[in-house]
Order: sequence, then C-alpha cells, then structure tokens
Amino acid sequence: MKTQIDRALVLLLVVMISNILTGQELGLQLYSLRNQFKTDIPGTLKIISDNGITKVEGGDSYGMPQDEFKNLLKENDIDVVSVGASFEDLKKNPEKIIENAKSYGATYAVCFWIPHTDTIFTINEAEMAIKTFNASGKKLKAEGINLVYHPHGFEFRPYQGATLMDYIIKKAEYFNFEMDVYWFAHPGENPLEWLRRYPEKFKLMHLKDCQKGYKGNQNGRTDVETNVNLGTGQIDIAGIVLEAKKIGVEYLFIEDESSRSVKQIPESYEYIKSLLE
Repeated sequence: MKTQIDRALVLLLVVMISNILTGQELGLQLYSLRNQFKTDIPGTLKIISDNGITKVEGGDSYGMPQDEFKNLLKENDIDVVSVGASFEDLKKNPEKIIENAKSYGATYAVCFWIPHTDTIFTINEAEMAIKTFNASGKKLKAEGINLVYHPHGFEFRPYQGATLMDYIIKKAEYFNFEMDVYWFAHPGENPLEWLRRYPEKFKLMHLKDCQKGYKGNQNGRTDVETNVNLGTGQIDIAGIVLEAKKIGVEYLFIEDESSRSVKQIPESYEYIKSLLE
C-alpha cells in the first residue's frame, strides 16, 4: 500500500511540475512603448516594472550602450526572452542574431516581415522565405535559439486550395510561428481556427485587439489607432487566450501600438491575468 501511495505522490508531483513548466508567461512587446523610449529609457522601463511585467520581447537598446540598457533591465527585474531578427540578417548574417539573442539571454528570435515587391505576396516570395527561415533556423537552433515568424496578414492569399500561410507552415522544418491575433483577424481569418489547425506550430503570441466595426485587408497595413484595450474590441481575446493556454503557447506578449498604450497596457495586462488564473 505504501508503495502505491508513494507512486501516486510521485505521479502527482510530475504532473504539477509539468503544469508549471508549460504555463504561460505574460509579457510585453517593447514596440508598444517605442515613442516613450525615444525620450526616457529609464522611465519607460520603470513603467513596465511598475505594472508587474517581467518578460518582454525586444532586442534593441534604443541608442543606449547595450551594457547600460541591460543593467537597467536588471534593476527593473525585466527579462528579454525574445529578440527581433531582420530577414536580411537571417539571410546573410544569422550569427549577428545569435550574438544579440545570447547577449540578452533570449531563447527566441522573431522575424516580423518577409520582403515582397508590392502588396501582393506570391509563392515565389514564400519559397524564398521558407528557404531562408529553414537555413538560418537550423543555425539558431544549434545555439539554443528558436526562430519564429510573425505573419502580418499578406500571407493569407489563396494557394492550391488553401493559403500561402498554410504552405509556409507545412514547409517549416527549423522554425515556428508567433501569432499576432490582430494580424490574423485583420485579413479576415479566425485566430482560434488556426490555433486548432496547427497547435504545435505557434510558440509565441501577440495579444492585440481591434476596435469594433473596423474592416481589414491582406496588405499588412493598418491604422494603429484601431488598437483598443484587450477584450473590448472585435477579436475574441478570451477564447484565444484560453486556447493558447490549452495548447501551451509559451509567451503571450501584449502589444499596443496606439498613442494610448501607456494607459491601455495596465488595463489589458490585468484583463489577461484574470483569464490565465
């Protein structure tokens, strides 16, 4: 009997540890405060810290020497867990991205844009991106860094009975994806359906809501002033967060590109915390 009890306790402990390790971390994409960083770097980091946010996606030091910026991050108990990665660097100098990620202790690098010649994204540009992401992603992975791509809406054009986005996901061998829920909903897609279709592919998420009644497009362009408090717009933020929690998306980053971000971020943060409890 004692042996059975011991085994049950061990199993319970394993489950508890597993739940802790796969739990979601809520953070902030630093682009949300890009205008504030231009004039007051220490004060902007304090805003983040004062709101209880400890995980961020960034990778830039905003003109400040990186060592000084990292000291400020440490003083404010802020960890950079994901850094930006330009397509050009991924193609020609992935070592630069590896160095930057390691300097911050980040385990993710995110590419936010695939270059294309006009507003119409094509299969040729998709193939170019897949080749670049798989080649550079393999190098990053060998250094303990996970490459992810952040779509911006232009990837949802039809292709072979599905979309170019489906094609890119299916060809992704050494990279995964960061879902920006705004940029999935903006071109008319349902973020929840994509999470359920490819639950193993989305490792990071940007949480961003859109004012009710706003119509999007497939061009990757929008009015940033349509960003509203999470849970008050036309995107099913609650449903998406619960699905992200279910499938184990590791980091959920609030991103608010509007001029009201300083006011809206704390309110959005408290709302998402309530969903994750």
